[in-house]
Amino acid sequence: MRVFITGASGHVAAALIPDLLSAGHEVVGLARSDASAEAVRARGATVRRGDLDDLDGLRQAATEADGVIHLAFKHDLMVANDYAGAVHADLAVVQTIGDALAGTGKPFVGTSGTMMLLAAGLDRTGTEDDVAPGGPRVDAENLLIGLSGHGVRSSVVRLPPVVYSALDKHGFVPTLIAAARRTGRSAYLGEGANRWPAGHTLDAARVYRLALESAPAGTRLHPVNDEGIPLRQIAETIGRRLGVPAVSIPAEESAAQFGFLGAAVGVDNPASSLRTQEVLGWKPEHQGLLAELEEDHYFTTA
Repeated sequence: MRVFITGASGHVAAALIPDLLSAGHEVVGLARSDASAEAVRARGATVRRGDLDDLDGLRQAATEADGVIHLAFKHDLMVANDYAGAVHADLAVVQTIGDALAGTGKPFVGTSGTMMLLAAGLDRTGTEDDVAPGGPRVDAENLLIGLSGHGVRSSVVRLPPVVYSALDKHGFVPTLIAAARRTGRSAYLGEGANRWPAGHTLDAARVYRLALESAPAGTRLHPVNDEGIPLRQIAETIGRRLGVPAVSIPAEESAAQFGFLGAAVGVDNPASSLRTQEVLGWKPEHQGLLAELEEDHYFTTA
């Protein structure tokens, strides 16, 4: 299968592209800069130059492919406090690729997050069957799933907030570690009892590939290993590894401590992957987050 991937120079794609190639697929990766193109090429994929604003180019690339995996998101806008702009751009990309694939029966695998389930107002562990009615990024997820009624074998991978491995250079864990180094404390809010789900990058990449190959149209998937780790445990592990105290801080100090991540640090978001395991025949194969934090790679990288 000829697979077009957005976000091909990013974290998850570092595992996904080799996985797809090993399974016999051909990969074309979107790259917006020379550095991104070099990274995509080094992973073994063919480079297609462009960006998320080039909707005509995305439409053509989708038309030429046998399937599409959409990983990219304008994280730079999110960090610059223009989350609304990033969300709007993502919605336009999903609509454009969906229009290109309509009526073809081709697979289109998109990306969302388990944190989008906060909009569903759950008071329990979230499942793949839970659906939020709408909101930022939720609208793109629901649009993509709705393409299943227009001749597209669409599916959405809801990534947990922590996708961890030696390939993770800019995610939530490196952000927490950088904040602890900068402030001399590894912090959590209140009692730190709120929980985050987590999944290993290599396990997540396999979910994307299996979704491309076999997920039924209209499927939501969770590449989750740890259903919910209390933030206090994560902070205490980071603090011990760095030799700084793990401390509780009030909510009003969150932005100063964590930067753009401040709004998410207090979120309780346990999530299950049982349905994903059933649908895809997938199981997590790699160690959990707390065991991963005992490895050196997160703490020897600046």
